[in-house]
Amino acid sequence: MNAFFKKSLILLLAASIIGLTAFFSLGSLVSHYGGKPEKADVIIVLGGDDGLRVEQGGELYKAGYAPNILVTGIDSRYYRPSQPNWRERRLMELGIPEKAIIVDTRSETTWEEALNSVETMTKKGWKSAIVVSDPPHMFRLYHTWNIAVKGSPKQFTLVSTKPDWWHPLLWWGNKTSYRFVLSEVQKNLYYALVHFRKA
Repeated sequence: MNAFFKKSLILLLAASIIGLTAFFSLGSLVSHYGGKPEKADVIIVLGGDDGLRVEQGGELYKAGYAPNILVTGIDSRYYRPSQPNWRERRLMELGIPEKAIIVDTRSETTWEEALNSVETMTKKGWKSAIVVSDPPHMFRLYHTWNIAVKGSPKQFTLVSTKPDWWHPLLWWGNKTSYRFVLSEVQKNLYYALVHFRKA
């Protein structure tokens, strides 16, 4: 084995180790900013929900973390105030009074959810929010919300749900978390090019 071949083999092994480490670390990276709840003016339950986000938001409300819940990502084409959306109904089933629930029907993306939520907070005089979503969503949310509240005294805390399918180190072994993480990597790259550079 000549010296050139040895060096090439070492470089290949090193690159493989770095690549594998980066790949397996993606779960920890995308979920990094999820934290513990703190007292706030409003709990914001983001759209794209299968029920876990609503459940988490309801639990936080009942635990006394905030007196208001803002539910985002509800399609305005199908929403009727007189006929509560299933997420509103679920919150009410959990014991949340209807008057404490506000619905955002304008937002279709994470970016719009952040901007429109901050606008609602300004109108209501709210200064702090708990933002609820799933674990792999945390990295993009953190940077999106930092831009949304930039230049204002508003504060936010990210709180993630606790789905059975999620593990930050073994994310690649579950179909749901695998798809979610790879989707978030793509979305973070897009947001970095389109939105995050505005910060």
